[in-house]
Amino acid sequence: MRIAIVLFDGAEELDWAGPWEVLAAWARMWPDDGVEVYTVADSTEPITCAKGLRVLPDHSWESAPAPDVVVWPGGRGTRAQLGDESVRERVRSLAATGALMTSVCTGSTVYADAGLLDGRPATTYWGSLETLAGLGNDIRVDGESRFVDDGDVITAAGVSAGIDMALHLVRRLHSLERAREVRRYIQYDPEPPV
Repeated sequence: MRIAIVLFDGAEELDWAGPWEVLAAWARMWPDDGVEVYTVADSTEPITCAKGLRVLPDHSWESAPAPDVVVWPGGRGTRAQLGDESVRERVRSLAATGALMTSVCTGSTVYADAGLLDGRPATTYWGSLETLAGLGNDIRVDGESRFVDDGDVITAAGVSAGIDMALHLVRRLHSLERAREVRRYIQYDPEPPV
């Protein structure tokens, strides 16, 4: 199973690094499960994320293996993707291959802009719920859930909700037991001090 985590300038760091931590831990600690996780971007040149972190993608879209799962993060970089026909076509093409399309934060707005969320329930970052509603047709915006699983599309709310969504992916794609093992391994026990 190949899981592609999308990178682009302005991607919110934890939107992709949170799911990366969960999914890469799964892949590395349980190699017999046959999971491969990689990052993909327009090129393999350095990406500058929303808070300034610079990263090197593993693949360009041209060199990347065909994914079974796509994780599209949010962040200010998604704003430039809205209305971009090449991005819309990429999202539609990935969905058409049967890939499980997942998003974190405003990554869902990119999916909505491509028509992927029409007639579906979905969520996003709390400050972008109205934007999400206005980008498609009959999107049933859920502002309460950490993530919304609608079969072949899963959307997560902002930042840390991506970790919850990634653990849900482990459960859905493997088992509840494996998801619990991964959660324990990364010591994800949220108890915010404030």
